[in-house]
This record gives sequence, C-alpha cells and structure tokens, in this order.
Amino acid sequence: MNEEKKERLSAHEVAVWLRRHPRFLGQYPDLTLSLVVPREDGPAASLASYQLEVLRDKNRELTRRLNELYANALDNERLTIRTHQLALALMRADTAADTVRAMVACLGEDFQGDAVRVVLFNAVEGLTPDWLQILSARDKRLVPFRDCLASSEPICGRLNPDKMPLLFGEDQANAQSVALIPMPNVGLIAVGSSDGNRFFPGMGTLFLRLMGETFIAAMARFGKA
Repeated sequence: MNEEKKERLSAHEVAVWLRRHPRFLGQYPDLTLSLVVPREDGPAASLASYQLEVLRDKNRELTRRLNELYANALDNERLTIRTHQLALALMRADTAADTVRAMVACLGEDFQGDAVRVVLFNAVEGLTPDWLQILSARDKRLVPFRDCLASSEPICGRLNPDKMPLLFGEDQANAQSVALIPMPNVGLIAVGSSDGNRFFPGMGTLFLRLMGETFIAAMARFGKA
C-alpha cells in the first residue's frame, strides 16, 4: 500500500511538500543536477542559477585537488633528482671519508638544513669534523634511538627531548624540526632546521629511507657497514 501511495503522488503534492521544506535541495545539492529547469524569468531561473553554482563549486574543488596533485608531483620530481644526484656523488667518492662528506653536503644543500649531524658506529680515517661523532653501537647514549634503529624508518618532526642532546647538544635552536635517518649497523644522520614546520610527521619518508640505504651501500665498499 505504501508503495502504491508513493506512486500516486501528484505534482501538486510534491510542490506542496517542497514549499514546506524549502531547504530540501540544500541538503541534497546533487539532486538539482538531474532536474530539468526552463531558462526563463521567474522562480525557475533562480534554481537554474543554483544548479550553476553547484557545478562551479565542484569545479573549484576539482581545480584545487588538481593543483595539489601537480604540486606534489613537482616535489616528488625534485626529490627524485636529488636522490639520484646523491647516489652519483656517493658512487664517485673514493674513500669512506669522502663518502660521508658527500652525504652531509647533499643533505645540507638539498634539504636546506641549518644543521647536519652524523653518528657513526665505526671510525672513519681522516674525518674529524665537529658534526661527526663516533660511538659504539652499544653506547648507552643510543638507547633513545633503539626503536628507530631497529625499524630503520626515518623520523620527521620535533624529536623527543631525550634524543636532542646527543645529536645537537647546545645547538638546539637549529633543530626545531628534524629529519632523522637511522641506519642499522652504520649509525644515524640528522638534518635540523630552525623552522619548526620544515620537517613534520605527515611528510613522506620514502626518499629519506632510499638515501639512507644508498649511504649504507656506499659505506659497505670500505667495510664500514
């Protein structure tokens, strides 16, 4: 019976119901796109304008999304080029010391870091800069990094306070946000920025992981991995 009553609804009853519920189309804007509206003066013209505005809103949203996708594509292209350039620089390095220097230089320049810090588990001959520390993998100061070293997953954002002293010491002003690359059996590399929003948890870490793996492979040539 209910189905029969629904089928017997007249145009007049529908019109009456719509008059009692003037916000109905606001709740179901997609419905307006399927309505056939005459283009003439009067009330119908306003509904046609509403349809057009709905289409414009959807078009603006699609344009915004396309712009975001385009911007992401450009960022990924730049990161791909930087990763490739890093791999070439590491391959051209003739010593372990040159390999570490090349890694630090690329990260500092390409990521616009204000401070790059390196912790290695094995000493590197001819390399004693102030940004480098040589520690045993069993050193107690590495306890805060145990989990990230085990997972080998890079970390981006504001580091926990227990990680900051080892990496940046008193120079924490240049490490308001950090990109940390853990490298099992090799060490850690951290890129710090004075901009607290430069590195953030939601940013992708794929390229950082690839850079870390490339560095590990390069150091393995000299028995340092």
